Amino acid sequence: MNMNLATNNSMQEDCLVANIYAPDTDETNLPVVVYVHGGAYQVGFGNWLTPKTLVQSKRIVAVTFNYRLGVHGFLCLGTEDAPGNAGMKDQVALLRWVKKNIAEFGGNPNDVTIDGYSAGSSSVDLLMLSESTKGLFHKVIPESGANVGVWSVQIDPVENAKIYAKALNFSNVDDIYALEEFYKTASIELLLTDTFMDRYDSTFLFSPCVERETRKEVFLKEAPVDILKRGKYRKFPVLYGFANMEGLIRALYFNNWKDRMNEKFSDFLPADLQFENEEQKEELAKSIKKFYFDDKPVLNETFVAYINYFSDVMFTYPTLRSVKLQVEAGSDSIYLYEYSFVDNFVSRLVNLPEFKDYFKDINLDSVSGANHCAQTWALLDDNNLFVIPNEIVSDDTEKMRSLMRELWLNFMTTGKPVPKGSSLPDWPSVGADWSPHMSLGKNIKLGGSLLPERARFWDAIYEKHYRTPAPPPPPRARRYNEL
Repeated sequence: MNMNLATNNSMQEDCLVANIYAPDTDETNLPVVVYVHGGAYQVGFGNWLTPKTLVQSKRIVAVTFNYRLGVHGFLCLGTEDAPGNAGMKDQVALLRWVKKNIAEFGGNPNDVTIDGYSAGSSSVDLLMLSESTKGLFHKVIPESGANVGVWSVQIDPVENAKIYAKALNFSNVDDIYALEEFYKTASIELLLTDTFMDRYDSTFLFSPCVERETRKEVFLKEAPVDILKRGKYRKFPVLYGFANMEGLIRALYFNNWKDRMNEKFSDFLPADLQFENEEQKEELAKSIKKFYFDDKPVLNETFVAYINYFSDVMFTYPTLRSVKLQVEAGSDSIYLYEYSFVDNFVSRLVNLPEFKDYFKDINLDSVSGANHCAQTWALLDDNNLFVIPNEIVSDDTEKMRSLMRELWLNFMTTGKPVPKGSSLPDWPSVGADWSPHMSLGKNIKLGGSLLPERARFWDAIYEKHYRTPAPPPPPRARRYNEL
């Protein structure tokens, strides 16, 4: 069932539509899961992936929805008309609607899990920190994305707006009101010229931001790291994790980027690092390149190191950093996992005709790992959008999907992926040392600290060089002749 939630007929970005999946049962007061779709905050829609199979378990009611994206969703100028986070405020509006109405569809408004993948994962992690979401949900599942990630919150949102406006041939970028008017009046076709997926610095330009105080409701008042360090946020049971080769999301840029990475690796450092001077930046870039590539150049033979680098910068380290900060702040119900099941899936997939030529010079036998959001693909249905040939989906893959759905449904209904009395291996909550974690591969087993060497390497870097996201500065007052 589709429910249009827009209440203002003058809205120009009328996209807030809820898709409700209710099981065929007389049961009422079922736990609810709200899914937030991914797409780098630039693309995607609610039914990109669907929870049909999860709902057929008759244990939950599920909701998917659209929210504003790109410039329309995440332009952040700090003005009254463009304060920022429109897309996140859409998500809050959806959760408020669920709170008020989901009982009519058999759901329990007092037992809501928010679950998201990729940018949706970053979203639910941020929703957990916002004062505007009080009472709207009770459990959180971020799948491959964290609130402290380099692409999750804009470092300098006004500068980002200027960068894109200049790329679209608008020159008067230093006048904040002229800049605002440009974005207000630009055609949708013009604004969609770029989706920012290929930026060296691992950002996507337009994403959530720290807002300055205006007369409108604020979604995020402080940088996530500062909120987590203060510990002044609502603590929830959280099921956190990522795939073991998240960086495969950058695989298709490898041939275009490898020479540049050898010439100037510092161009590929994450945008949320800052330096006293260029010499310090180059020195750190050299040490990072050595850590991953061991004094070897970025070549086909070091493709896995390339993947590991982008895995850590974009997904694994931000998740581990957020987990550590939350545990140190008193969260004691966080369950950490690494998903690594592939069943030769990646190698077989990249050998399909459309990928074979691109990867012809790379030893694919060494690339056996789970891609970005692979766990989400195991859980949800693809809605015929990304059709994977049946001949590469094995019985083992179907068994893994069944296991993943059991774990996730357990968490959605009890707050624990392995509740008391389950036949599955015991899964305790994680500590600040990233131990224990559940390894979700061909065999499910409890492990110790997750990627401790890589996490501590980045901890030391971010302790010294972290650049905290900042809100836009107050715009100057308009002169009379500008009104």
